[in-house]
Amino acid sequence: MSNKNEYKELVWQGLWKNNPGLVQLLGLCPLLAVTTTVTNALGLGLATLLVLIGSNATVSLIRDWVPKEVRIPIFVLIIAAFVTVVQLLMNAYTYGLYQALGIFLPLIVTNCAIIGRAEAYASKNPLKQASFDGLMMGLGFAFVLIVLGAIRELLGQGTLFDGAELLLGDWATVLRIEVFKFDSNFLLAILPPGAFIAMGFLIAAKNAIDERIAKRAPKPETTTSIERVRVNFDG
Repeated sequence: MSNKNEYKELVWQGLWKNNPGLVQLLGLCPLLAVTTTVTNALGLGLATLLVLIGSNATVSLIRDWVPKEVRIPIFVLIIAAFVTVVQLLMNAYTYGLYQALGIFLPLIVTNCAIIGRAEAYASKNPLKQASFDGLMMGLGFAFVLIVLGAIRELLGQGTLFDGAELLLGDWATVLRIEVFKFDSNFLLAILPPGAFIAMGFLIAAKNAIDERIAKRAPKPETTTSIERVRVNFDG
């Protein structure tokens, strides 16, 4: 496979066909718990993206020196180091969002999507491809987080980008959009059961789109083979 085709395949796999959130169903705990607003979803998505790129690149660089018997503990140590860096950065520069994400920020270490890519792809491929795979998988995961956060915030509070200043600074207060005005919040959308329901609809929508694409795709020509009849003239 040429490099161009390989990168195209990584884009297709990360963003759609093998999306960590919609297809692999990995990292569902933070995905369902934190996506109460677009801001929280964007913050966790960016943190996961940075950790994925950093861990994939590091695992690819050291893959020839890591014994197979201890590769998983070493991969976890690498991921934990990058999570600590991201956690310290968010504590320093986005303290409000750091508090809002709470325990789910350090729990990125246990995100199966990250260690899964380190084991399945980064440990077997060169630096460029492994880093690009981390970027695409991280973008695919962040995309699902943001869409789910938008649905829940819209249905639960009637707003979008509420609290954006916690991530982007004071200027971001202008990003807050009030689409509906509720007398009281719609709790089902805000609580985890609402996240499960919304996630189910997202997975169903993806499957429906895939099915429609498969129907439109040209079908391979089927060749009908005519069975030859053998007549035995002997006897």
